[in-house]
Amino acid sequence: MAFSGKYKLEGQENHYEFLEAIGKQDIKVITEVLREGDDFTWSRVIPNWTWTNKFTIGSLKYSRSCHFKDPNSFCGKIAIPFPQYRFTAEISGEKLIMVRASVKTSTL
Repeated sequence: MAFSGKYKLEGQENHYEFLEAIGKQDIKVITEVLREGDDFTWSRVIPNWTWTNKFTIGSLKYSRSCHFKDPNSFCGKIAIPFPQYRFTAEISGEKLIMVRASVKTSTL
């Protein structure tokens, strides 16, 4: 499945409330994805700021800004387990669908 492309944020839970809380309005978020085989460059771009991360499917990733292990691909989706949540992304038609789900921990 081809992930490479530019995708405009259409919606995100509490996105506009968050922007209002930090005094920003009408910020357009663009996600740029470049895929070369199993290597990905994933960027989030807003005016005056860009966050970029590079990773390879099946390889451990450590960096100053984030820590995750074993990004993998299954059924046309990318899944990345972070310590606090699990991130998945997939292409649906012309749209990039990204989901962050909490990691549930149990205590005994």
